[in-house]
Formats: sequence, C-alpha cells, structure tokens
Amino acid sequence: MSKAEQHDLGTALRALRIASGKTAETVARRASMSPAKLSKIENGRVLPTVQDVELILTALEVSEAAKAEFLAQTRAAATEATAWRELRRTGHWKHQQGIRAIEARTSTLRLFQGQLIPGLLQSPEYISDLFAMKPELTDEAKAKSKAARLERQTVLYDQSRSFHFVICEHVLRWRIGHPMVMGTQMDRLVSLSRLPNVTIGVVPLTRQMPNFPMTCFSAHDDRLVIVETFHAEITTRDPKDVEVYLSTFAQFDSVALHGDEMRSMVESIRDEFFREREGR
Repeated sequence: MSKAEQHDLGTALRALRIASGKTAETVARRASMSPAKLSKIENGRVLPTVQDVELILTALEVSEAAKAEFLAQTRAAATEATAWRELRRTGHWKHQQGIRAIEARTSTLRLFQGQLIPGLLQSPEYISDLFAMKPELTDEAKAKSKAARLERQTVLYDQSRSFHFVICEHVLRWRIGHPMVMGTQMDRLVSLSRLPNVTIGVVPLTRQMPNFPMTCFSAHDDRLVIVETFHAEITTRDPKDVEVYLSTFAQFDSVALHGDEMRSMVESIRDEFFREREGR
C-alpha cells in the first residue's frame, strides 16, 4: 500500500467515525487500541494491519457491505507481518488484548500447535514460566501479559462459540516448567477438554505425520489465519491461503487422538511428571 493510499484509507476511516457520531476514545477502546494509535491511523501516519481495519470497522458498527469495501482497499496488505520486536515495543499485553478482540468475534477457532500449549489452554503457572523465558520483558510487562492472557481464556466458556485444538505430543513433554507445573498443565488440558464446545486433539509421536508441522497457526472461521514464526506474526485473509491452513489443520486432526483416548494419553504424561517430582 502506497503512502497516498495509506493516507486515503486513514481519511476515510476518520470520516466514517465522525459520521457515526462516535468519539475517537470510544472507537479506540472498542477496537482494543490506544487513542494515539487510532489518531495515527486516521491521519495516515501509521499503516493499519488488516486486523486493525476490521476492528475499527466493527467498533464503528458499519454494514457488512461497507466493511467489505474498506477491507478490499487493504487487500494489497492481505498478507502482512508484524515483527515480534515491534510487538514487544508497543507492549505484549496490548497484543494479547488485540488477539482477544479477534477471538471474541470468532465463531469457530481452529488452532494447530507444534511448539507450545495454546495460550487459551495454558495454566497460570505455565504462563509464568513461559514469560520467564523472555528476559527482555520487564517484571511489569510479564505481569500485565499474564493477566491479559488469562482474561482471554474466559471466551472458552461462551458456548455460542466452538474451539478445536490440535497439539503435537512432543509439545506436552517439552519442559517449559518444573515437573509439577507440567503435570498441573496436563490436568488443565484434561479438564478443559470436557467443555462441550472445546475439542482437543493430540497427534501421537507414533502416528505417521500427514504433513510438515512447520509452524503453529490459528484459523478464525474461514476469514482469517494468524501464523507465528520466530521473527514475526503473519496475518492472511487471502482465501487461497486460508484454505491451505484449513486443509492442513484437517490433515493433522485426522491422525490426532480425541476424547477418552486423548485424555488417557495426557493423563499418562501427567503421571510421568508427577512421578518424576516424587522421585527427587
């Protein structure tokens, strides 16, 4: 998107807000961003992400037709990357709030993880140990990020939405924390798997891999996919890209254990962690 197009998009969003009669503070709050960021977007000083544009339009309560028209203007940025260093600079907890807003508007979430326990399923202790691995974060930033992640998890209890997770077995065994922390985390997975709107699949190490588990990703309905790499978080709305990820998710889900079989495996791993602790 050129600077001129960026400026035109910001001007159009500002005109929409003024026409709606909503204040910048109200729209920014509903869009999970600061008034300063909204101001920079409206004045063309910051290139908004696809997520930013959709959140602003949702906060403005525009029609689906108008939303489609504005999102079409950002199609050139349909696939975009936000470096983790930039997210750290603006505040990881603010990013958590943005993801929460996306999740709150998702009817069906599909999430594949080959790296960590998904954030929505993490125990408080696991979260603490995870953020302890990030020395560049201050204690205040870690506390705020943990609180924001725990707040995100309340969406799991909204039974109007469904959540489907697929996790590779090695993720359950990787030592993010001490044996007691890991064992408690396994208990949490078993407990959450019993929610009527939550499905958790685990791909056993003994199963033939259906594809390369190159990275983790979350698919929000069939409209948006968020992919995490080592250097950035990538968002795509391109229908062809979204279809690739939905297909990949289905492939791994087809070889995963579910229900009682999954719970039996997770409980076995939990017991291994607890026995290890008792043996010390």
